[in-house]
Amino acid sequence: MSFDLPSLGNLAVIYGIRFISAIVIALIGWWLAGVIERITHRALLKTAHMDVTVGAFLSSLIYYAALVVTFVVILQIVGIEATSLVAVLGAASLAIGLALQGTLSNMAAGVMLLIFRPLRIGDSIEVAGKSGTVKNLNLFMTELASADNVQVLIPNGQVWGTAMTNFSVYPTRRVSVAFVVPFDRDPEGTAARLLATLKSDQRVLGAPSPNVAVSNITDKGAEILMEAWANAADAGAVRTDYVRQSVDALKPR
Repeated sequence: MSFDLPSLGNLAVIYGIRFISAIVIALIGWWLAGVIERITHRALLKTAHMDVTVGAFLSSLIYYAALVVTFVVILQIVGIEATSLVAVLGAASLAIGLALQGTLSNMAAGVMLLIFRPLRIGDSIEVAGKSGTVKNLNLFMTELASADNVQVLIPNGQVWGTAMTNFSVYPTRRVSVAFVVPFDRDPEGTAARLLATLKSDQRVLGAPSPNVAVSNITDKGAEILMEAWANAADAGAVRTDYVRQSVDALKPR
């Protein structure tokens, strides 16, 4: 077997040039991807109402998209047909997708949560039968801290695919307390005293105005309903105080 040394030399030069070109393009593409990511991130954060988490997520998507484009260009330079590689990757992606269907579903739900932002870090929510404060949100899991400070991890598919109650979205909240006053304890007088207490409480908002009235008649007495509006941060404490006051109102005198 004989080798054509000039031909081998030409091939070495050609592939050497391609190899060096691929390395140069990889370095340039990696650098440009980082620059584009930083510029995009700064631009998104300057946009009104743009959440920090969403901005970081979208800029990272652009970063990886730039790397993919760079990879395809490198394949063309070294002489690999991108169409054949894409076909192989497509078949592999289908198999991986079927094997990781649940995981990919959670990831898709995480993307939707990051884009539409029905919840944010620090929000108090109830979802999928669990309640707590949102501590972290990533592509796969939503982390809550329960009322007794226990970590609760919920797959994003359950968070996105079910009804959610977010207690932190609106700045004010209505506080309601209902209790029964025996007929011999003057229900109307009890309601009037509690209404005066509500109106004197600085945590209770003046509009909508608080209300205390007899709402129903039962076998045990008159049912009194106390309703008041307060800032969301004060609502829990206000309700606790008025539950205590309703108990005090029922004590024998």
